[in-house]
Amino acid sequence: MQHRTIGDLMTRDVVRVRPDTSFKEVVGLLADHGVTALPVVDELDQPVGVVSEADLLRTVAAQPDPGGLPPSKGRSNGAHPVGEGSTAGELMTVPAVCARPEWTVVEAARLMDGEGVKRLPVTDEAGALIGIVSRGDLLRVFLRRDEALRDEITLDVLARTLGLAPDDVTVEVRQGRVRLKGRVESGRLVPVIERLCRGVDGVVSVESDLTCGVDGPPEAGLPG
Repeated sequence: MQHRTIGDLMTRDVVRVRPDTSFKEVVGLLADHGVTALPVVDELDQPVGVVSEADLLRTVAAQPDPGGLPPSKGRSNGAHPVGEGSTAGELMTVPAVCARPEWTVVEAARLMDGEGVKRLPVTDEAGALIGIVSRGDLLRVFLRRDEALRDEITLDVLARTLGLAPDDVTVEVRQGRVRLKGRVESGRLVPVIERLCRGVDGVVSVESDLTCGVDGPPEAGLPG
């Protein structure tokens, strides 16, 4: 099975800034390119942080309010005290949490979720910036048509990988939800089929209605 990698999904033409890029220049680049954050790179084009609209708003929120409201108690981005800084290097969130182009969607999604970030700069073996991937990019795999999912499961998973005949298992896919029906010889094969189907890019869920032959019920599982 061929999984989409981060290299397949990432944006390659990345707008980036240097640590000395000014606040106003960052705002202009965000607006001009319709993005919400920019990687900050050093002289080797290696990401050292990310500056986002949220980082910029912390500075705005910390300014004196014309109406006399007390100063904001916003969270620090890990680089400088709240409200301080006028360049990308002073405003950015550090460190830059990065991905590699060969990663799967699952690997990148777990890192995003664990680190609480919305995007990941993508770097090569030397650590240089080669792309950026966002939450929306990862979710694009779920735009795959049901017919494409059914064909991949039927041809790649069931036939090529597991050697099952076309009549053994029928596959129904609706809105990314897979339903399997049929009969297999071994109960130990059922969890394998389910796991491989869940691993197909774009599958939302798998429901199995498979019966089995000689080796016991599906819940017998794989031998330890």
